[in-house]
Amino acid sequence: MNKRIGVVVCHCGINIAGVVKIPEVLEAIKTLPGVAAVRDHMYCCSDPGQNLIKEVTKKEKLDAVVVACCSPTLHEPTFRKAVKSVGLNPYVCEIANVREQCSWVTPDRDEATRKAIRIIKTQIARARWDQPLEPIDVPVTRRAMVVGGGVAGIQAALDVANAGYEVVLVEKDPSIGGHMAQLSETFPTLDCSQCILTPKMVEAYQHPKIKLLTYSEVVDVSGYVGNFKVKVRRKPAYIDWDVCNGCGQCLVKCPGRRESEFDRGMTKRKAVYRPFPQAVPNQPVIDASICVHFKTGRCSICAEVCPLKAIRYDQKESFVEESVGAIVVATGFELLDLKDYSSFGVGTTPDVIDGLQFERILSASGPTSGEVKRPSDGKVPKRVVFVQCAGSRDAENGKPYCSKICCMYTAKHAMLYMHRVHDGDAIVFYIDVRTGGKGFEEFYKRATDEGVLYVRGKVSKIYRQGDKVIVWGADTLTGQKVQVEADLVVLANAMVPSPESAELAGVLKAQRDEHGFFNEAHPKLRPVETLTAGYFLAGAGQGPKDIPEAVAQASGAACKVIGLFSNQTLSHEPPIAGVNEDICSGCGVCVDVCPYGARELVEKDVKGAKKKVVKVNEVLCEACGACSSACPVGACPQRNLGDEQIQEMVKAGLES
Repeated sequence: MNKRIGVVVCHCGINIAGVVKIPEVLEAIKTLPGVAAVRDHMYCCSDPGQNLIKEVTKKEKLDAVVVACCSPTLHEPTFRKAVKSVGLNPYVCEIANVREQCSWVTPDRDEATRKAIRIIKTQIARARWDQPLEPIDVPVTRRAMVVGGGVAGIQAALDVANAGYEVVLVEKDPSIGGHMAQLSETFPTLDCSQCILTPKMVEAYQHPKIKLLTYSEVVDVSGYVGNFKVKVRRKPAYIDWDVCNGCGQCLVKCPGRRESEFDRGMTKRKAVYRPFPQAVPNQPVIDASICVHFKTGRCSICAEVCPLKAIRYDQKESFVEESVGAIVVATGFELLDLKDYSSFGVGTTPDVIDGLQFERILSASGPTSGEVKRPSDGKVPKRVVFVQCAGSRDAENGKPYCSKICCMYTAKHAMLYMHRVHDGDAIVFYIDVRTGGKGFEEFYKRATDEGVLYVRGKVSKIYRQGDKVIVWGADTLTGQKVQVEADLVVLANAMVPSPESAELAGVLKAQRDEHGFFNEAHPKLRPVETLTAGYFLAGAGQGPKDIPEAVAQASGAACKVIGLFSNQTLSHEPPIAGVNEDICSGCGVCVDVCPYGARELVEKDVKGAKKKVVKVNEVLCEACGACSSACPVGACPQRNLGDEQIQEMVKAGLES
């Protein structure tokens, strides 16, 4: 392959140049066959750096360019746009990763220099075989789906809808609102959670561009960016919501009882129920697991009292299919269940509760109408101990990460408790206090100024003694053991992904980290995108977040969706894995290993004979290479990374 190839080596400040000897690299590279120009620059991704690449491409009439710099996931699009602007096909620009794969992991300067030269040689060998490619254009369904109806999902849906695009908002529970609906006040302003949230819930429900599917779950997704087909299962409510006006007559007479999920088990709800008074939609559902009618067939009082005859005991689950161009995942969080952590006494020691339970106690619509009372006997607790990092920052037994919001909501809880119980004592056990947001440090100081006592130390054991809860811990500042008699203990449980996110990740074929949170494409430059085009992230399903951060990320995801919809067509990257029909045996191995469902077996006329061959949906293919490596006859060539290229790259890397 007789090509004029240019090589530009980036110093990346001292990230590369501090380890790799750049002058030696330049000397070694400029003598290689086909290399027509060699340059270096302090920061190739900067405007002067990109101008240098453009200038050398034009001046030297290059056929291909290799930029030796950082990971291609970071700046490959940047440099490909640069060469495209001067008339070179962007897909003959390759990246030699001499930062993450060399300077950052190879401390010895001589060894790092030799390694950098070998890496660059492999990409020069690859560039010799590169062919000009053209993007694959696909039409766009300018309609979005948001999965999850918490504050992040609501915000994302409203932003997209207000931009003029239709949105399908899917929520697994009977009402939107998520965990924010359970809160009393929010930090650091102590404004009412319901006052902020419920207007947005109603706005989303009434928005002409938003189709709300509550009590529903996504069960299947097919297609590709711009053209997804989503199958949604609608759970039976056993009430015809098109007829029901939400009068509540059925709730009054229903005899069924179980613990209320919304009040975190501190009250009972009926078999016919609304999750909470401000629920949207404000229509009840029937819980068949405790309904007397479904258990014995003897009760039908809700049907008898319903003035509109909206009860439908024979209602079945149904499925709807929605066509959308983008999907925002806003599946939210749950609190870590600490029942298996015996040291905290959860489930065995009365009056040990989690933060959300305390929120319900503080709430005017909660089980005690906002009065702070012990769940066990209804008495006002005169001393409350708040335990931070309950399951968080515990690599051995719990979760190794910081749950991020606990320091602030614990300060809020302690402050609100003292506002309600003026002669009460609030004691907080903490490891470190982290106040990273706007106004957070001032809020924490306000809590301490109002008399909240902070004890730096970990709690080792919580147990019952008489009518008191004993908290054993250690003050790590003084080195003294601490034993506190409390009337109530509130745990700041670790935040974990919602249980449904695991199943949804399988449906979406989306990546999650080791803790179960959805993975973003890049933590700095692409924080709301995923590696699968068309999927975007919002809220605590991607990692622990407070309300402002979740809302900001939701608006960011919405902006990405709106940007996606701003064009009539989308361009898909062309370096996909195709099929050589002449040698394809129709074995189907590549079909089975493809993680994106981009390949299928079809019967086709090949050279006058009917045979089974593989058909590739090029828009679905993400060029992962699984099919290329699995094909027993080599019939799955990947564009610009074929077998010959790989062989030449290996040879170049092995040369001394």
